Amino acid sequence: MALVATVALVASGCSSGDDSSSQSTGDLYKHPVTLTWWHNANQPGPLRDYWQKVANDFHALHPSVTIKISAIETNDLQHNRIPAALLSGNPPDLFEAWGGGEMADQVKSDYLKDLTADTKTEVASMGPVSKIWAVDGKQYGLPWDFGIEGIWYNKDLFTQAGISSPPTTLDELTSDVAQLKAKNITPIAVGAGDKWPAAHWWYNFAVRECSAATLANASTKQSFDDPCFAKAGQDVQSFVGTNPFQPNFLATSGQVGATSSAGLVANGKAAMELMGAWDGGVMQTLTPDQKEPTFLGWFPFPSVPGAQGDQGTQMGGGDGFSCSKKAPPECVEFLKYIVSPEVQKGFAPTGAGIPTVKGAETGLADPVLQIIAKATQQAPSVQLWLDTAFGSNEGTAMNDAIVAIFAHKGTPQGVVEALKKASAR
Repeated sequence: MALVATVALVASGCSSGDDSSSQSTGDLYKHPVTLTWWHNANQPGPLRDYWQKVANDFHALHPSVTIKISAIETNDLQHNRIPAALLSGNPPDLFEAWGGGEMADQVKSDYLKDLTADTKTEVASMGPVSKIWAVDGKQYGLPWDFGIEGIWYNKDLFTQAGISSPPTTLDELTSDVAQLKAKNITPIAVGAGDKWPAAHWWYNFAVRECSAATLANASTKQSFDDPCFAKAGQDVQSFVGTNPFQPNFLATSGQVGATSSAGLVANGKAAMELMGAWDGGVMQTLTPDQKEPTFLGWFPFPSVPGAQGDQGTQMGGGDGFSCSKKAPPECVEFLKYIVSPEVQKGFAPTGAGIPTVKGAETGLADPVLQIIAKATQQAPSVQLWLDTAFGSNEGTAMNDAIVAIFAHKGTPQGVVEALKKASAR
């Protein structure tokens, strides 16, 4: 999720240091502590404002704790800033975490604080979704939003093109692309310049083509031999061949600025975008009036005729936070505050995602998010983002190979080979 810093952006990690880190739980709030917090609400808007309010409110409750925020774009945060800070030994205290294989790698490197004993109440309030932020039965992070991915669309442009209802199959989606192009409407915006937005097309095709067991083996055993993975690449190759995307999509940002893929949809320049549940919140920061467009609709990723995977399974995920192992105990208390029912209910109306704590979803004001929340609850199963599930090395290599297909320079088998090579490192 890609949502400029509320406090000056910190170029390197700024952990609170050895003195604070050595505090015992019994010393909570007795000594001045500064927590560094890296989150991804980097665009001006409701979520960035809300996180600042949360930090201010916690400081008001606990004056000994000062929170210094750095808000960083997701792609840079996930693939550059966090890995570099952890490797340097000087990480932020609290930072964005997405669970899955990526978190398992961080735990293996002994970077994260074990939260298990301190967060039993919070985990119970979330249910199964919390397990994505656990490794080997131990809790190393807590999610604050979770939802499935789908295609956001402009209902007005669909009407202009004579499309009466959203597509439910790949064939219908391909037909809709042709109808939109016939009316000189850009069918789909994609931020391939950031790689991952384009890669998500392959992810969703893989969920349609591969069984749950195959995807699980890929996540836990790094097994990528099943032909379904190459088939997903063939699906991407065929779909890219219909020319559904905006000009210069290979250089387009996903969510930064009005000319990003999200900005194109938000400002009526493209009809659709495949993106997570946070997209509406991003779009409202990219319009002249700073409001989410009223023409937005949403539908789940279509089924693929003849595919062997469970066509009801949805791709999904969310955002959470982890404390670095060096962080003081106040970090855990602040994280628990972030996912408390009161704060989660306050998060819901921002439009930036779907809260994880039971009951907080009633605060969702965005009708599209209400639809996504219902679809998430009704999905027979949800597959975590594949780059997160497979791990950071595999995810980076996979994304590069997928974008090569978009650029007509890669092959379906090239994605498989990239995954195998990365997992062997």
